[in-house]
Amino acid sequence: MSELRDAVADYARALDLERGRSAHTIRAARGDLDGFVAFAEARGSDNLADLDLEDFRDWLWAESEAGLASATIARRASSARGFTAWLRLTERGPDAARRLKSPKTGRTLPRMVSAGHMDDIFDELRARAATGDPVALRDLAIVEVLYATGIRVSELCSLDLDSLELERRMLRVIGKGNRERVVPFGAPCAEALVEWLARGRRAIASESAGEALFLGARGRRINARTVYDLARRQLEHSPGTGPAGPHTFRHTAATHLLDGGADLRGVQELLGHADLGTTQIYTHVSTERLRETYRQAHPRA
Repeated sequence: MSELRDAVADYARALDLERGRSAHTIRAARGDLDGFVAFAEARGSDNLADLDLEDFRDWLWAESEAGLASATIARRASSARGFTAWLRLTERGPDAARRLKSPKTGRTLPRMVSAGHMDDIFDELRARAATGDPVALRDLAIVEVLYATGIRVSELCSLDLDSLELERRMLRVIGKGNRERVVPFGAPCAEALVEWLARGRRAIASESAGEALFLGARGRRINARTVYDLARRQLEHSPGTGPAGPHTFRHTAATHLLDGGADLRGVQELLGHADLGTTQIYTHVSTERLRETYRQAHPRA
């Protein structure tokens, strides 16, 4: 039995013995969390320490795409929040689902950014970076990497200097289940990384910077909260619903690749999905975006 499954079983017992919840409530929570465990194990994420918000968001998204009712999705989000709050309270793992939001009534597409709006975001970031400000240089490089590679925020924060192969334009990434993969990036991303390393990182690196590729303003390895704050600022005026965070750039990269004719297996490898079914969600998203555009624009839709 995996560490995650053990924790779910212990949580169900805690609901009964310590909190006195009804048998119905315990069965519902256990069923919800067993479903999450199966989803996480398929992705190679069965360690408590590896849990993050993206795992829970992807799970709810997959459940929504499977046609589950909004009320069921909302209950599953609540079960996840209760579980990870208990993990934190018992010092067994992170409260990864604390900011997990239940979906609004009705199925909506996750927030995506059009190619044109991505150009606007990069224009703004480049204008700030042109001042030579180290943080602005870092921000441009971070968004370039997120969009170019589709990596997770946790993967970005853990990148080291030797993860980067500039000549080959490749990044070595340690993903879920401690699996390593190599992802490519393009010329604009490479240029932003060169500028960050040459003019930005050197200016703010502290003695505790170590080998971290990206640093916070105090010169230490960057944390996820800083990247979330950056993403929210850049996506503040982007159209669409759903969370506006680093995962938006991951969704956007995957959808743009498939819209451009990329092979599904190739996108699966790029994103580090253990299960092709997780990647296939993006083909559905691409189709739904086309349908939504048609419904809004065609006079006989």
